[in-house]
Amino acid sequence: MNQVKRLKTSLTPEVEEMLNKQVLMEDASSQFYLSCASWCEKEGYQHAAEFLYAHSEEERTHMLKFFRYINNVGGHALAPDITGVRHTFSSLREIFELVLEHEVKVTKAINELVDFCFQNKDWGTFQFLQWFVEEQREEEDTARRVIDIFDIIGENSPQGLWLIDQEIGKMSEGEADAPIM
Repeated sequence: MNQVKRLKTSLTPEVEEMLNKQVLMEDASSQFYLSCASWCEKEGYQHAAEFLYAHSEEERTHMLKFFRYINNVGGHALAPDITGVRHTFSSLREIFELVLEHEVKVTKAINELVDFCFQNKDWGTFQFLQWFVEEQREEEDTARRVIDIFDIIGENSPQGLWLIDQEIGKMSEGEADAPIM
């Protein structure tokens, strides 16, 4: 019976496993952003908190895209167990440095998945992943722009941190107006 079910999917077991690992990564991303948002809110960085809450929801949406794709092509998406979410941070800058580091890690994972699908001629999954390739370019760009804000304004004073939080809020507002792909 399992062999008949396997014939109903275009996914190889390897691609299905890699996609489920990406589900885990996207869900972990959502939890990471959620934790960062909570810390920011607790510390009084309301705009940064809202920015990160929105990104948490966006990462959850990415996870669901992968989840639905796996199931729609006859695979079996697995709900991940998320552990090890960090809850404390030393500064607002540290959070956004971790965000950039995290987004680079996600980009590498997406690129490995794209490369594997290309090498194995899984054109459907390869095409599905193109949206994520562009999305990761945007995610990294946004994280780098936030780090630039820290470098330009400087966070060595309460006024500097206040201005940084305000600028992050403006970035979030601008993203809300951007078309959703």
